[in-house]
Order: sequence, then C-alpha cells, then structure tokens
Amino acid sequence: QVQLVESGGGLVQAGGSLRLSCAASGRTISSHTMGWFRQAPGKEREFVVTSNGASTSYADSVKGRFTMSRDDAKNTVYLQMNSLRAEDTAVYYCVGFRNRAYSITSPTAYTYWGQGTQVTVSS
Repeated sequence: QVQLVESGGGLVQAGGSLRLSCAASGRTISSHTMGWFRQAPGKEREFVVTSNGASTSYADSVKGRFTMSRDDAKNTVYLQMNSLRAEDTAVYYCVGFRNRAYSITSPTAYTYWGQGTQVTVSS
C-alpha cells in the first residue's frame, strides 16, 4: 500500500506561482510512474502531467507553464506551477503506480491517489 500526501496548495493571484509537493510512503516510487491530475468544480478529473522517470508528458493546457520533477531518494514528486491562470483553479491530486493497460491520461490508470490540495487562482 502506498500513501500519497500533497501539500503546497493555496490562493494566488493570476500570473503567480505555486509549488506542490507529494510525499509518498509505504513503497519506493523509483521506477514507477507518478503524476498529477486536477478537478475543477463541476468538471471531471483532468490529466495534468505524468513522469516515469525517463520522460515526462504534459497536458497541452499546462505545457510551458508547469514543470514536474521527482526526487526518488526522498520519495517525493513536485509540481512547479508558473504563470497561473484562473482556469487552473482546481483540486490537484498526486497519483502513482500506473497500470500500463490504460492510457497515461486516464484516471483509471493510476492505483494510488492523494487526498488532494486546493489551488485557487484569483483573476
């Protein structure tokens, strides 16, 4: 069993930055795919980014603004979010351990989810 705990969410003005962290416990994340999804009010969960350690894939909506990194030694992944927009407002979820039977953009692909952290961008 893996526990994922996010932190770093909050309220920021449009154009600002936030850095989310996700600490994993229970198993090492090394060699496993980790990523981030988000869910805005009234909308379905949306793929943001995923990394298997060798490559990283971003949703078009965040490409060039968000950067995912991982520190396998600390069992932690990060999401640096720059140039934030009002439409980035959502609960952000850390996800991990992908089932390769599913697309990387599918929520079903990921075995473990964090509890989520709220990001609110004021315009």
